[in-house]
Amino acid sequence: MNQPAIRIPWRRMLGFAIFLGGAMVLAGQIFHALPMSDPRMRGALIGGGMAALATALGTLPVLLSQQISQRTYDTLLGFGAGVMLAASSFSLIIPALASARAQGAGSWGAGGIVSAGILAGAMLLMLIDRVVPHEHFIKGLEGPQARAMKRVWLFVIAISLHNLPEGLAIGVAYAGTDPIAALALATGISVQDVPEGMVVALALRGIGYSRLASAGIGALSGLVELVAAVLGVALISISASFLPWGLAAAAGAMLYVISHEIIPESHREGHESFATGGLILGFVIMMLLDTSMG
Repeated sequence: MNQPAIRIPWRRMLGFAIFLGGAMVLAGQIFHALPMSDPRMRGALIGGGMAALATALGTLPVLLSQQISQRTYDTLLGFGAGVMLAASSFSLIIPALASARAQGAGSWGAGGIVSAGILAGAMLLMLIDRVVPHEHFIKGLEGPQARAMKRVWLFVIAISLHNLPEGLAIGVAYAGTDPIAALALATGISVQDVPEGMVVALALRGIGYSRLASAGIGALSGLVELVAAVLGVALISISASFLPWGLAAAAGAMLYVISHEIIPESHREGHESFATGGLILGFVIMMLLDTSMG
């Protein structure tokens, strides 16, 4: 049975768009505060923009009234998890270890720095997950006063939580010394964002939002990655000593999202084999992108 369409609070949608616009203006001010020829900021803008456009691209099937099966949905979720897992390993953790060693840390010291950074990133996402009212696609309402908020805003916050570590990872990677590896990471995340944009829009559509609203919210959520990428490179630009910590923290945040959100959702409907196959395929593709381009 089709669910009745949920009426979208357009004023709040406009407010969310204005908020994102303000965040982009802030990111632009940060950009202008750095040298205009700084390739790190230019790379972060390009990489973050790629990810945002890929998220918007993924919403097109919903906008064009295309339907996919639950099994395909779960496979795409698994694929996205595999891409993020490989990106965490090859594009973030390994470069973080190399950066720590380049700054004079020994093997144990580098391992300790990266381990602490991973834990810090995961704990930060865990704290946000507990403090900020939002809604999971599986478990429903969580967080203080969550029931007092409109469901659409709970979903928007949840989507933003997913995209935040990806955008930060892109920015931190471009703040490093290997732009080719950063491009590989941005490409991999963008590949992952296409099915992510699709499944987000499908999830919203599945609970009753209109096609236009589902696609619009999904596309707007991708802008979080652009803003986060600019903020990530700006943070590392303050001091190069932050680089291994930033790379490791971004990896920890992504690992938290993979384990806490994506894998459980992909296994919810009993398509574990397809989701696992998608995860392995996504991991291999991202690994090939990273190793061949880096």
